[in-house]
Amino acid sequence: MNSIGANIKSIRTKRGFTQDDLVKKADVKHTTLTKIESGVVKKPGVQTIAKIAKALGATVEDLLK
Repeated sequence: MNSIGANIKSIRTKRGFTQDDLVKKADVKHTTLTKIESGVVKKPGVQTIAKIAKALGATVEDLLK
């Protein structure tokens, strides 16, 4: 099972988004996204996950797999 950060990074790169693209589209801080993707933050808030999922065109469940 991948971490949520690994799933976000994988989906982000498949969609051709840079971290900058995603933070603008999801309206989250760059440091927040970096910490989630690198595994520093292992359990991000529900609202943050929902914003990222929507920006990626994915479901929250996709990010949690």
